[in-house]
Amino acid sequence: MFKKDFIFGAATAAYQIEGAHDSDGKTPSIWDVFSHVPGKIANGDNGDVACDHYHLYENDIALMKEIGLDSYRFSVSWPRVIPHPGHVNEKGIDFYNRLIDELLENGISPMLTLYHWDLPQWMYEKGGWISREICGYFDDYSALLFNKFGDRVKYWVTHNEPYCISMLGHLYGQHAPGHKNLQDAIRTAHHLLLTHGRALNIFRQTGFKSKIGITLNLGPAYPYTETETDKLVASRYDGFANRWFLEPLFKGQYPKDMFDYYESNHIDFSHIQDGDLKIINGETDFLGVNYYMDFNMRYDRDAFLQGSHVDMGRNKTAMGWEISPEGFIDIVRQIREKYTDIPVMITENGSAFKDEIKNGEIEDAERLEYLKSHLEAVVKMNKEGLNVIAYYIWSLMDNFEWAFGYDKRFGIIGVDYDSQKRIIKKSGRYYSNIIKKRSL
Repeated sequence: MFKKDFIFGAATAAYQIEGAHDSDGKTPSIWDVFSHVPGKIANGDNGDVACDHYHLYENDIALMKEIGLDSYRFSVSWPRVIPHPGHVNEKGIDFYNRLIDELLENGISPMLTLYHWDLPQWMYEKGGWISREICGYFDDYSALLFNKFGDRVKYWVTHNEPYCISMLGHLYGQHAPGHKNLQDAIRTAHHLLLTHGRALNIFRQTGFKSKIGITLNLGPAYPYTETETDKLVASRYDGFANRWFLEPLFKGQYPKDMFDYYESNHIDFSHIQDGDLKIINGETDFLGVNYYMDFNMRYDRDAFLQGSHVDMGRNKTAMGWEISPEGFIDIVRQIREKYTDIPVMITENGSAFKDEIKNGEIEDAERLEYLKSHLEAVVKMNKEGLNVIAYYIWSLMDNFEWAFGYDKRFGIIGVDYDSQKRIIKKSGRYYSNIIKKRSL
């Protein structure tokens, strides 16, 4: 049912699991600062300790091996390796060297994400993603990681979810750095895409034969009714969340309808310079897709984009996200029809549910069923010839879930945050069995 070379993995992000927030020369990221602002994170939680993966990584890799993962997707903490401008922290580099070597010794291929949201606070104070100056600093950062780890890392991701960084962090204010400004969000999105393109060029110059791509969180947008207004806002939401990132990457242009809409709302595009879109439209080896939900939209004159999401009455995860494996297939179809035929890697897909502990075991039947239905969707995709070559479940373990703190659990490994004890959940055992059989 799955080819022998299909990649089964699990994903995490540095700030969500590492802890050791000020150990061995690491300086603060914007998330270290944001998570300590009262009222920003559920229950006043923060990532100071998280899963203490920085100290427990060997134990965590042993659990990965027990599950049978082919690959592990992780991110590097930028301020752990460059704690001050122009200063490389060898202790931070050493941690990731040890992590990568331990993975390889256990037969697990590393997938490294350069940027999964933890911008150094020192970079934010220079303007962060709003400032074009960040491009030079990201060049240096990406070149450092390619140089230090490129001989052993097979797959690279430049950015995780530019939509979330730009819109949740700079428009809605729900994520660090907590801005609420559409102009800031649009500038941020452009600089993220531009640094992706520049990192591609730097990577190609290294001569490494490994693969590099970007990860977008995508979901199809549907009109709630067949009225012209509902169709318009569904297209507009698709432009806002999906096409604003896909079209520059694969067509070398921003979607005209959204460009005109933003201009009519007084957005200034002077930050886009000649040649930027050609760089963004560079050759990418694969597209990483993070999928969690689809969007059904209806006209709402008073809402942002003049559209509101409609609750379709389907089953939901603990995040309140409606479950739709059909939307999962549909978004990959849309990628194939409109944008690119390069391989797709599902770099995140998963679910938060309230787990039950029975006789020392974690029962998570809802997560297991979610995993089954979405892997069935991947099988259908490949039967259609959609060329999905990998699936990374989110997440390897319960962790700091950004604005939700420790309240939401996505892991196939349960974590007791007081004792740091780990337990493979029923869903993790189920996933392990699928990996061994290469079949559902």
